[in-house]
Parts: sequence; structure tokens; C-alpha cells
Amino acid sequence: MYSVIVVPPSCGDVKDQIRITAGERVAFGRSGSDGGFAVIHAGVARVAGEIVAHRTFWLLSNFSEDQTYVVENPEGAGEHIKVAPGRLEAPVPFEFGRVVLPASGDLLTFDVWAPRHAFRSVPRHGLDGSATVPAFVLDRTKRYFAVLAALCEPRLRGTTSAPLPAVEQLMDRLRPTWPTVSRSAVYWNIDYLSVKLRLRPDRIAAEPGQRVHGKKESLVALALRFDLVREDDLVVLTPLGKVAQ
Repeated sequence: MYSVIVVPPSCGDVKDQIRITAGERVAFGRSGSDGGFAVIHAGVARVAGEIVAHRTFWLLSNFSEDQTYVVENPEGAGEHIKVAPGRLEAPVPFEFGRVVLPASGDLLTFDVWAPRHAFRSVPRHGLDGSATVPAFVLDRTKRYFAVLAALCEPRLRGTTSAPLPAVEQLMDRLRPTWPTVSRSAVYWNIDYLSVKLRLRPDRIAAEPGQRVHGKKESLVALALRFDLVREDDLVVLTPLGKVAQ
């Protein structure tokens, strides 16, 4: 069974996808030779790299002499890895990966899917001792979680560099489910989240004019890094009547 699916830049149909199984490899570059696929651009090397399928993940080799490649997780709100020039068989753990190649001022991309990721649930019954303390405890029915979701929304729905919403924008976004929201309530919840999630003081800007922005940046970075807020959680920003439609 095929374990990795490569979607070349020119792929216009399912039949153009490249399916490889564990141990098989496919090269990519400007020439598209040796059974590989082409990434046509003057800034891409003739043989730029290679993908090797593993059982549940894949490996990326960077044959470039001076360009770092990036593999993004489009579902990870900024999660990515870098593959340095000359690096061979760097493991990529993403189920859905987007390879980004810098080329003479352009950023070229193609996708690689590893749909055979496996998970298991570990039963806890019968084990002695106290239960493990959760790393983060968030109640998704509380207003502080709605504030956190509204903070994360631009980067979950857009790009990793999307600007965070100002307090006025947060109020507008929260008002459909929280009609009495106010500036002071938003500020209070941001402060509460920074305490609840134990943000270190050195992660927050010290100057008064930057303190709230520093808290927001730190909260969003932590929430997205550890999947405390996912795109599915943005439903808390939608009134119940509209969710059911």
C-alpha cells in the first residue's frame, strides 16, 4: 500500500499525483529527470532534492548548495521545519506537508501527504499511583477561552505572520456571543489567561505601551504551539443559532 502521496506543482488531476511506498524515492528539480517531477523555475537546481517514503512519514533531502528548504504544516498554524543545504533524509512528521523552495525572489511550493499516520489510546486503568496532572487546563465554555480563540483566529485562518487583533477588533468579534463585552473585560481576560497559562515574565514586554501586545503575542504563540486552540474551536465565536444552520 502506498504510504506517501506527492502533489507536484503542475498537478491538475488525481492521476498526476505520485504515490510511493516505504523505501521508494522520487527526485525533484528544474529538469524533472531520473523519474522525478519538475519544479520549473530558473532559480531551482536541475536536481534540487529527493523525497523518500517511510511507513508513516517521509524524508526530505536538500541537494541545494546554498538554499534552505522549509516544510510547513498548513494545519499547524505556523508549525514548520527547516532543511539546511546539503542535509540528507531529514524526517518530516507532518501528515500534510507543504515544501517551500526559495527561488530568485519567488517561493515555490508543492505538497506531500502522509495519510497513514497511526495513533493509539493508552488505557490508564489498573495503574497504581496518582493521575498525571494536565499540562494545561482550559474550559472551552468560559469567556476567557473565547477571548483566546479570537486572539488566535487570524493565524489559524490566515498566515503565521497575520497581525493580532487590537482590543477593539476583539470586542467586535466577541460581541455576537457576548453582547456586553467591554474593553476592561477583554483586558481582564487577557491578564487572567497570562496567569492561568503561567506565562513567564520575560516573555512579556516590560514597557507599559507594549505590555498588552506582549501578552497577546505570548498567549497566541503558546496556544498554537501546543494546540490549545484549533480551527475547530473557533465555533465558540459563533452564536448557537448560526452553528445549527
